[in-house]
Amino acid sequence: MNPETVVTVLCGLAILVGIAGIIIPVLPGSILIALSLLAWALWGGAGTTGWVVFGVGLALVLAGMAASAVLTGRKLKQHSIPSRSVVTALVFGVVGMFLIPVVGLFVGFAAGLLLSELHRTRAWRPALVSSAAALKATGLGMVAEFGLACLAASTWVIGVWVAAAS
Repeated sequence: MNPETVVTVLCGLAILVGIAGIIIPVLPGSILIALSLLAWALWGGAGTTGWVVFGVGLALVLAGMAASAVLTGRKLKQHSIPSRSVVTALVFGVVGMFLIPVVGLFVGFAAGLLLSELHRTRAWRPALVSSAAALKATGLGMVAEFGLACLAASTWVIGVWVAAAS
């Protein structure tokens, strides 16, 4: 097995981990995909194809990260959810990750968001409504970033085929 094949396989595995990392925020996500595309362009032996794939893939990854931030931020602003609530939810998510295997991150995030919003609004109903809106906004951002990351990964797969054919 030649070094270019090893780099290609390792980059493919890293891209898969990056895609999973968008859904499971403990793993590195879009940044790992971009770094994998760069590594493949540098050491994958694809030449110009590698750099074209890197450029297109990087554009898709950056668009996904931006779309996630913009969509999530816009929805949080529409529902007047302060950054403090999101930070509290993230802290609870990290704690939950260690307390409850597999689903602790999601449970902790939702619980932290609800508790923070309950503290802010002092009533259950508005806290539930704003927490649900924040969770939907976060999910929408993840879906956008995931879709564009999958397009970046598809670009890499096409690039591997083109490089192998030439």
